[in-house]
Amino acid sequence: MSVMKGASSKGESAYSELRRRIVSGELDPGSRLSQYELAEEMGMSITPLREAVRRLASEEWVEVVTHRDVRVAPVNADEARELLDVRLSLEPLATELAVLRRTDGEIAGMRAAADRLLPVTRVWGEEAVTAHREFHRAIYAASHNKVLIRFLDDVWDKSDRYRRIGSRLPAGDGPRTLDLRQHHEILELVVSGESARAGALVRSHIRNSLGAVVPGSLEQAG
Repeated sequence: MSVMKGASSKGESAYSELRRRIVSGELDPGSRLSQYELAEEMGMSITPLREAVRRLASEEWVEVVTHRDVRVAPVNADEARELLDVRLSLEPLATELAVLRRTDGEIAGMRAAADRLLPVTRVWGEEAVTAHREFHRAIYAASHNKVLIRFLDDVWDKSDRYRRIGSRLPAGDGPRTLDLRQHHEILELVVSGESARAGALVRSHIRNSLGAVVPGSLEQAG
């Protein structure tokens, strides 16, 4: 029993670390994963690493071409659009629920997250992407709907790969300034209890987000 628990614990650790590296961009889309090298680096046998790979493959974070050939799932325009569709459906709903259910403590957390926001550009890099994610999560977590939060966490993990691509596109300062300002406008609507307006602004915000411009750029690049 203790051996099985130990193996499972190491598999969970490997899964979390590999997923983090994929989401953060440390492992490039399409790059090959050397399972034995990763297992050695993480100080574990190959068995829990393979357990992690199987789980990541089931969630479409990696592709298992053959037993030995495992690659980080590539980015593509179709997935970018699908993620955008899901965000357009779920985030306005989560925001509207947050308006109705948020606590004073959660409002304080939203304001603190808003204070850390930066324009999501290559200049600010990972710091801006992380702050952006924390702000939006502070809002949708206040929906107090565990199923909705779990879905959005996964969607945001996958969307962050496309968001990083968008941050490198030459969009100019205008769209990034608007994006930054809208975050604060969304927050004030949530705080003031304007559910319908908050949801509508979130929907508009997503349509004009970095993720919305990426599908077209990926098709052009392809």
